[in-house]
Amino acid sequence: MFDRIKEEVASIKARDPAVRSAWEVLFLYPSYKAVRSYRIAHWFYERGHFFIARWISQRSRSKTGIEIHPGAKIGKGLFIDHGAGVVIGETTEIGDYCTLYQNVTLGGTGKDVGKRHPTLGNNVLVGAGARVLGPFRIGDNSKIAANAVVLEEVPPNCTAVGVPARVVRRNGVRVTNSDLDQIHIPDPVSQLLCEHRMYIDRLENEISELKQEIDELKSEK
Repeated sequence: MFDRIKEEVASIKARDPAVRSAWEVLFLYPSYKAVRSYRIAHWFYERGHFFIARWISQRSRSKTGIEIHPGAKIGKGLFIDHGAGVVIGETTEIGDYCTLYQNVTLGGTGKDVGKRHPTLGNNVLVGAGARVLGPFRIGDNSKIAANAVVLEEVPPNCTAVGVPARVVRRNGVRVTNSDLDQIHIPDPVSQLLCEHRMYIDRLENEISELKQEIDELKSEK
């Protein structure tokens, strides 16, 4: 047990330059407390003590702002930097030495049964505000950019960005496929708002013309 604690603390220190001592991680880092509570809750969950498991996880959530379902499967060395707003679903699987930033969601779409949440390989990094939704895999050593929305599998050693997320780097080489253009992706919401604006402008012009005709008729009388 003590070897695992030392390994977890060393893993966090290696990835967070703000850490000044192991004691700081042990007593002050909410992410470390959340993962430690998860491991206790998961022990009870695997043995069928679901109520106790959820009680531990929900108590940890209220204290740290990090929600980890006790049914999730998490490898060693998980580091949740800052941590606020992180949600990890029941059937999520996370490999070794992964890093999650604040407001990350590893969730489902509501369309799947059984395995509903994503699987992260080893050494995966998920940026702040990213959403990974669905029962697919994020390959080893891949990175998900901040605020990306990932809805399909990402191969190993890749970087995915955008909404919906697309691979822009693979094995350190930029992907040049024009279909992966992250700047000129059509925004359906903006398109719909533009259509509504044009429709409103047309109605305003028609109303203005009608008012002018009415005023002309009144002046003739």
